[in-house]
Amino acid sequence: MSYPPPLYDGDSGEVSAHVVRADLEPAVAYPNGNKVFYLARGTETQGTFGLYRWEFAGPESGPRAHFHRTITESFYVLEGTVTIFDGTDWVKTRAGDFAHVPAGGIHGFRNSDGPAKMLLHFAPGAPREAYFEGLAAGIGGFDEDAYARFMREHDNHWL
Repeated sequence: MSYPPPLYDGDSGEVSAHVVRADLEPAVAYPNGNKVFYLARGTETQGTFGLYRWEFAGPESGPRAHFHRTITESFYVLEGTVTIFDGTDWVKTRAGDFAHVPAGGIHGFRNSDGPAKMLLHFAPGAPREAYFEGLAAGIGGFDEDAYARFMREHDNHWL
């Protein structure tokens, strides 16, 4: 394996660092109390990745088994317990645990023992913000066709 082609071909570097402070307000707050913080959107990383902090409020929630065709997804647990479906079993993970799911990998996640926090990393940097915002806006009100269309648009394929 070798390094990928250059993303930058200048001679002297540039001022382009992206800093996000810990006291960032959530970008999305769900009716159940869950929150999503946009740490690095694909638009801010030249499409290389997206990074989000997901905070579970307490009641069990999270997506059932699914896969993505175009993106990889990784999870790093910061606090609490997050149960991650690894394609075979639901595995309890705790602070410091990490899971990576390549494109096509079957996975799901949920908090299982109350509040929890984790980092979600997507590569490349797909526009997941519209997905998070659509969920918060109440896609449960969509009819079956609109729901299926929304999920296809956001590369979510449910099992």
